[in-house]
Amino acid sequence: MQCPLLYRFRVIDRLPEKPSAAATRGTLVHAVLERLFDHPAAERTVPRAKELLPGQWDRLLESRPELAELFEGDADGQLLAGWLAEAEALVERWFTLEDPTRLEPVEREFFVEAELDSGLRLRGIIDRVDVAPTGEVRIVDYKTGKAPRAEYADGALFQMKFYALVVWRLRNVVPRRLQLVYLGSGDVLTYDPVPGDLERVERKLLALWEAIREATESGDWRPRPTKLCGWCDHRAVCPEFGGTPPPYPLAVIPRQDAVLPAES
Repeated sequence: MQCPLLYRFRVIDRLPEKPSAAATRGTLVHAVLERLFDHPAAERTVPRAKELLPGQWDRLLESRPELAELFEGDADGQLLAGWLAEAEALVERWFTLEDPTRLEPVEREFFVEAELDSGLRLRGIIDRVDVAPTGEVRIVDYKTGKAPRAEYADGALFQMKFYALVVWRLRNVVPRRLQLVYLGSGDVLTYDPVPGDLERVERKLLALWEAIREATESGDWRPRPTKLCGWCDHRAVCPEFGGTPPPYPLAVIPRQDAVLPAES
């Protein structure tokens, strides 16, 4: 949806990308918030959450050693200390938006997978799933950035509606509420879906998949320039910036020209 050519570079060519300090900080904060619920409710405090940060960073480094590149040349550790302080501030802000002592998630980092009637298989990982005593389901996603302006809210909710669709198809329950928690700005965005919403998302996903299938066969992946291009790792091979994409690694299926019937 954002850029078909970027999809190709990431999914088909699998071009490497440099670690991002902001994305890695988000991963770290997610890990801390997930692990905090391992503790009894009374122990889910700001100090306990802060104590979890160094250990979760060590675990992240162990699983992804390339993240050490983020702090190369940081001999005195000031860059790392500042980065961890920013993560700490995001974790602390979460406590002003939700009270973990009153939450008992039924799922955390929940992998979901469902197959639509069309045969298209959907997969995702949901940050948190809460279930009320009445059985109502709430899907929660943490964002370490700032909340989007109102005119961009639909784009932000697309991911959540995707999750809701998967849960609906998987468990035959439409989630009661979708909740985006923006730690960067201290905002909470909520939306209560209905079946019609999720049916529209399903139709959109089918159209997207058809577009992906056609582009995969033809090799025709178009760049879609936006303000996000400034953060893209692949500008050197993007035509929009004078670059040339690498050779297409898949076989291209030529389009068949229409054949007109011979005149009698």
